[in-house]
Amino acid sequence: MELFILSSALDPTDAFKSFKIDDICNLAGKFYPQDFTQDEMHALRLQLKNYELEVLCDPQFRNMSSLSELCQGLIETGKSALYFLIDRLIRLVLTLPVHTAMTERAFSAMGPINELCNKIEDEFLPNYLVVHIERDHAESIDSDSVIDDLYSVNHARALLQ
Repeated sequence: MELFILSSALDPTDAFKSFKIDDICNLAGKFYPQDFTQDEMHALRLQLKNYELEVLCDPQFRNMSSLSELCQGLIETGKSALYFLIDRLIRLVLTLPVHTAMTERAFSAMGPINELCNKIEDEFLPNYLVVHIERDHAESIDSDSVIDDLYSVNHARALLQ
């Protein structure tokens, strides 16, 4: 939740009403520490101060209503090169819904088997999840051929013993 709250500091709606340099720096430092070095964190704060004076007052950016629109505007005006750290942070925040959706998909795929979790072995659960998530591919596998393969492996083991 904190990630979404801090991300809102980049939101261009209402003429950047929620813009806060400290929140943006906290966002980068706390949630994207591997994407920014210490020197870049210092430079980000300086870029944000200049960005506040130049971009927030620019009429081209005043009526923007989304981060993706802001990102596109920065590219079109060439300001993405000048404010490259802010651009990087905006792009990271824009990818957040994709990552969240992938996680949600995995958890929703687990829904049908949640009640079985306490009753099955640890090894079975990840294997079952892979088959369940990739069920479109799994449906093309012939169960009789799998049974035959397992039988031949077990038969070969019996002969070796």
